[in-house]
Amino acid sequence: MADITVTKGMNIRLAGAPAAEVETLPATDRTAVFPTEYHGAKPRLLVKEGDSVQRGSPLFLDKRNRDFQVCAPAGGAVEEIRFGPRRVVEQIVIRVDSGAEPMDFGAVGLDACGQLSRDDILNRLLQTGYLAYLVQRPFSRRANPETPPKSIFVNAMATAPFRTDAAVAVQGAETAFQAGLDLLSRLTDGAVHLVLPAGRQDLPEALTQAQHVQIHRVSGPHPAGNPSIHIHHIDPISPGDTVWTVSACDLIQIGRLFLDGALPVDRVIALGGPAVREEARRHYRAPIGGALSSVLGGRLQDGETRVVAGDILGGKRLDGKEYLPFDCQGLTALAEDSERHFLGWLAPGMTQYSHSRLFLSTWMRKAGDWALGTNTHGGKRAMVLTGLYDRFMPLPILVDYLVRAVLANDTDEAIQLGILEIDPEDFALCSFACPSKTDLVGIIRRGLDMIEEEGL
Repeated sequence: MADITVTKGMNIRLAGAPAAEVETLPATDRTAVFPTEYHGAKPRLLVKEGDSVQRGSPLFLDKRNRDFQVCAPAGGAVEEIRFGPRRVVEQIVIRVDSGAEPMDFGAVGLDACGQLSRDDILNRLLQTGYLAYLVQRPFSRRANPETPPKSIFVNAMATAPFRTDAAVAVQGAETAFQAGLDLLSRLTDGAVHLVLPAGRQDLPEALTQAQHVQIHRVSGPHPAGNPSIHIHHIDPISPGDTVWTVSACDLIQIGRLFLDGALPVDRVIALGGPAVREEARRHYRAPIGGALSSVLGGRLQDGETRVVAGDILGGKRLDGKEYLPFDCQGLTALAEDSERHFLGWLAPGMTQYSHSRLFLSTWMRKAGDWALGTNTHGGKRAMVLTGLYDRFMPLPILVDYLVRAVLANDTDEAIQLGILEIDPEDFALCSFACPSKTDLVGIIRRGLDMIEEEGL
């Protein structure tokens, strides 16, 4: 067990934190799957419009790994298959039949989960598409079943606003969570590390008394909740090493799959943000792939809003999407702020948020949350070497030099500077604070893709 304290970083005091209570939403009449969510997969359709499917029926497989297939989250009929440019499959819509029987993958008891063979576990994860919940480092890709990890990290803390609280999601799913941990212990010859937030007194025993894992506690500002921080302090990656990570909320879904012998129909997600009505800021048990309207309908404030799947730093915009993503870690709603402000940064900034001491608001408003919008308050500028990013990077990474190495396509230099030890999300806070409005996350993602394509 390790107690880790992170000093560098910053917590964004965003208004609209979701309450710990959980409200169950009704089932929707349609559900959808987005093949483009499975990064690196090249889908081959196994269904066509009009086909009847069960919950658990395969919809498509990955041409690069034909053992990996993605299944229908609900039973019914394939209503529509939407194609994008170059015939890329973008969306598969299913009209739900509430009376359809799910596919039976075979229920496994809690005691038996810790005795299954590695091949049996991986075959089911591949067969259902739930292997996508396991992320492999380096490169942050779907786990490769042919490469056993030296250890597995389960992240049960989130410091970015607002992801689903693992302490809330695990309530009522304690057995499924422990089953997931038992399954992970069969996938590695090393340790399974469960990371919890330090100082919280409301954590359930399912987390604090979990079996067959090493429990660690981490404290500090964001990005203390990122897996890269945990890996660096607990079991650093050396050349040739492979480490898997999974969030506690996703692990619950894996546990339910094995205990019930069928794909779960729902999952707990958080809904928060300043554009959400105060009475609606809470956690919801929502249908997997269900309609966004079932979650957002009547719960957003008036005016134009932007909805993000995940947190505001590392989440994805849901522009044009009508259904929940497969791996939804919560929804955050912000007001679309396109207003031009008089004098801009020359104004005293009485009500302007700042991570520095540039504005008077830094001195006059020591407490309280901020109802931030989408306005970046400035356009893109040239990147200047200032060392500012180092204030928000707890890892021993020279951010300025690493980003420049990637922009120069110098992969050797990027590897020497530690790009294989990190994930793009580790640079989200740097992007938030960047005075040049540089998309550091996108740059690091391109750098990792380039190195993976070229090979080490």
